[in-house]
Amino acid sequence: MNMNIGFIGCGNMATAMISGIIHSGYAPFENVYASNRSYQKLIDVKEKFNINITESNVEVAKNCHIIFLSVTPNMYPIVINEIKDEIQEDTIIILIAAGQTIKENETRFHKATKMIKAMPNTPVLVEEGMTAISCNQFITETDKQELHELFESFGKVAFIDENYMDIASAICGSSPAFAYIFMESLADSAVLYGLPRNLAYTFAAQALLGSAKMLLTTGNHPGKLKDDVCSPGGTTIESVAILEDSGFRSAIINAVKANMEKMSK
Repeated sequence: MNMNIGFIGCGNMATAMISGIIHSGYAPFENVYASNRSYQKLIDVKEKFNINITESNVEVAKNCHIIFLSVTPNMYPIVINEIKDEIQEDTIIILIAAGQTIKENETRFHKATKMIKAMPNTPVLVEEGMTAISCNQFITETDKQELHELFESFGKVAFIDENYMDIASAICGSSPAFAYIFMESLADSAVLYGLPRNLAYTFAAQALLGSAKMLLTTGNHPGKLKDDVCSPGGTTIESVAILEDSGFRSAIINAVKANMEKMSK
């Protein structure tokens, strides 16, 4: 990949994507640029990845073919006003802030602009992220292939209609937190019965990792995979019954519902 990739804003998500891009070999460090209001943050990413850093958003805009707007939503109008006259004709703008639509940001550029909305999650840091992408009408099939390769460098990617972006964000973006709570709870229960905590975390994390891989690899319905573990009259089905009695499924559904309601406010 010979085109330059820029990040305006260099917070945790941007840093995670930079890590994935560099470590996967998708792009060399000299092809990656980042700007940020905090110069110390730039120094940190420079030390980690040796990428190009600048305090100037305009410099990123002038030098990059793909630009991630990885600033907070309230900064979008300010940043776009800075760079709108500096971007190249075929520059692809990537929105990664929640609540920012393609339509409202197209109007801020005052010209035809290639733009996508992307919702990655934090596992991009270990190249196991999940990113949902929606495109505007100016993105070509060649652009889509390019974007697919970019986001696949740090995980899996799916192109969806923007109407589904909020629910994709709730499932992809927030669910790692649910998974961490689940793993922590499993580990706590193991510690309760005497297992050392470091082993408890390893067992819980690997069990979830393996289960996810089983689902993705086999394509089987998760209900079938669950049934395969539950022997008649066995310990697992006894545990599943407790989860059902405790409202495990409804708790997850209600958590996603709360996420969606929060985004709609």
